[in-house]
Amino acid sequence: MVNSERSSEENGAVILGVSKDSVSSHQKFIEKAELTITLLADPELEVIKAFDVWQLKKFMGKENMGTVRTTFLIDSNGKITKIWNNVRVKGHAEAVLEELKNFLMK
Repeated sequence: MVNSERSSEENGAVILGVSKDSVSSHQKFIEKAELTITLLADPELEVIKAFDVWQLKKFMGKENMGTVRTTFLIDSNGKITKIWNNVRVKGHAEAVLEELKNFLMK
């Protein structure tokens, strides 16, 4: 398993997570999962909507609005260079790290 956080930092990347959950909810999650990345609270959905990840989702036959788990690779000029939609955890960190390394080699 890749330690994606350390590998990303070694490659000059910053990892941020954003959700509509509160700061206190994030803090509890960070402690429980022993995370060392920064999680940003966006309860007003400003960033989430700006990145167009607040979408209609279907679960168990019901439709609700929610955040679609998405990863963006953003260069130092603020340009989005790669988007991963509907992210699944398994293998994702490795795929992002590989893309970051390829981007840095250009």
